[in-house]
Amino acid sequence: MVENERRFRDIRAYRVGWLLVICDFLFAFPLLWIWQKRTTKGIKLDYLGDRKQIEQDIKHGAFFMTNHRDIVLDAAWLSKLLRCRYFIRPFIGIGNNLFAYKWIEVLVRFNRCFVVKRGAGAHAQLKNSKLLSAYIRLLRSQGKSIWLAQREGRAKDGNDLTQASVLHMLTLDGDDFFENVKMLNICPVSLSYEYDPCDYLKAAEMQLKRDNPRWRKTKRDDVRSMKTGIRGEKGHVVYRLTPSINPEIDAMLTAHPEYRELPLHEQMDLVCAIIDRHIHRGYELFERGTEFDTYIESRLALIDIPNKDEAFLREKLYEMYRFPVMNYRRAMMN
Repeated sequence: MVENERRFRDIRAYRVGWLLVICDFLFAFPLLWIWQKRTTKGIKLDYLGDRKQIEQDIKHGAFFMTNHRDIVLDAAWLSKLLRCRYFIRPFIGIGNNLFAYKWIEVLVRFNRCFVVKRGAGAHAQLKNSKLLSAYIRLLRSQGKSIWLAQREGRAKDGNDLTQASVLHMLTLDGDDFFENVKMLNICPVSLSYEYDPCDYLKAAEMQLKRDNPRWRKTKRDDVRSMKTGIRGEKGHVVYRLTPSINPEIDAMLTAHPEYRELPLHEQMDLVCAIIDRHIHRGYELFERGTEFDTYIESRLALIDIPNKDEAFLREKLYEMYRFPVMNYRRAMMN
């Protein structure tokens, strides 16, 4: 254990179980309850498929892979829901690009978060990915549950697709790709916000990136997104759990044993498609009446950037709410 703590010193969550319980019930849970009451119309934990099977998967430790909307609350609220219903607290992967201040890193690592290092050169990134992969395998070998987003960063246009590079990182510490994925016990989770409080910030970022391909967010931008995500109105919020994808992988390989001989990138694409299908089928679709047009115009008015392209921004705002509906309908046809 001491050797592992040394090896994973720079990325591991801090081991302070008693302090975690105190933080949960005296600090984290009350704050999450306040944010829920002030910024949502309710948060719901739901299921897609056999609930007993899902609960059995959770019992043995699950890898919760979700779409990603809010930097802070996506994982925090799911963690609270799982803690209250099943008395488990997943370990949470969080990118070091969000550590604008040192105290943020210390706080989140005390709250069962481990560090996903980003922004390094190719050689350093490969080294970091191998270390992270080994740490995640260690957690899963101990029966621990884990939360990680399906992609690096949030899908700004609402088109939630699993990045193959995430699966590649998760399976670096092993030989057989499909067996490595099954060891993780991935349980996709669909996250649906009626309203995305950061929608106007995301639209602005898309124009800034369009106008200047070299544009990059600053730490100040990340802090602003975190604050807006926490404080902004979200309407109804729904988390929908699905069973482990392991039986689906087994069925696929039984029907097509030749898939084991495919190049790695094609194997990753097959698994990404399975995860995406589960996430897309689990979306909660919200009614959008004529008042939604008024909402979009109100969000457009909040955007303050040079050379503001209202037609482009308006289309991007509509697009990020349209993509989940399109993906849901496509997934239900397959």
